[in-house]
Amino acid sequence: MSIVLAGVAKSHGPVRALSDIDVTIERNTLVALLGPSGCGKSTLLRIIAGFDHADAGLIRIDGSDVSNVPARKRGIGFVAQHYALFPHMTVAQNVGFALDVRGTQREQTARRVAELLALVRLDGYGARLPRELSGGQRQRVALARALAAEPSILLLDEPFAALDLHVRRELRAWLRELHERTHVTTILVTHDADEAMELADRIVLLEDGRIVQTGTPSELYAAPQTPFAMRFFGNANLLQGADHLAVYVRPHEFVVDDRPFAGSLPGVVRRVAALGWRVALDVYTDDGQTVNAEISDVEAQRLEPRPGSRIFLSPRHAHSFAAAS
Repeated sequence: MSIVLAGVAKSHGPVRALSDIDVTIERNTLVALLGPSGCGKSTLLRIIAGFDHADAGLIRIDGSDVSNVPARKRGIGFVAQHYALFPHMTVAQNVGFALDVRGTQREQTARRVAELLALVRLDGYGARLPRELSGGQRQRVALARALAAEPSILLLDEPFAALDLHVRRELRAWLRELHERTHVTTILVTHDADEAMELADRIVLLEDGRIVQTGTPSELYAAPQTPFAMRFFGNANLLQGADHLAVYVRPHEFVVDDRPFAGSLPGVVRRVAALGWRVALDVYTDDGQTVNAEISDVEAQRLEPRPGSRIFLSPRHAHSFAAAS
């Protein structure tokens, strides 16, 4: 199913949560709504689901206006950050709940539940209670339950935020694989740029209730259109540029050497931090700027940087914006 949002706006009292949201989500894609807390991404997801209503604008699913269609009739599966499983029901009962409510025959429900538990890699867990599962397993049960009624659209509201880093990484890979197998149009809300880049076909970046930029992960990373977009995808140095220009350089985009070269900025190393395969350098340049640069561990072995040593660096690539942006 494709989703089109046109002129969607929403306020909570005097606070403007969303303004003039225009975006198209193509069928069978996985799209991330990305942005900091309070930017409106969860509000937008709830409006698409039908749990909340926009003050203005239209929502179309496969060409049909669903702006006033109740949530239960939109054919949407929803997974919240907190699993909201029924604690007194087994895993199988949780997954089959929506089918039971619809009056699906018991044998058909059992078949569907078995298929879904296999899909989410929980074969043999049907008789367990939620409290007997790990956080990652409970989240997979929640996803299976959302898929039970065969929704045309799946909405995920920060589904991995409550999990530890190792489990989040594991579930990211699993979710991408699940999407490629089911081809359900999926919208993922996240504040984690790495998560969005790893999972999504396209990213919708929001700031203060407005869309800042949309595109593929590589487009947003390589060609940010605003300083906000630049900073959201990792650390960036703001350097002194020409009049009316703000120049940003990511730490790994510097050429670094222990000898001067054409166009290089001389400076003094203030701090060295080994970060596995890369090494971070805090450098205070002779013209008074503080710069964070990153080099590979191989380069670090050659340069042997340490606090107090002289270093020379120059941007390999820079991103410039009008200073008023």
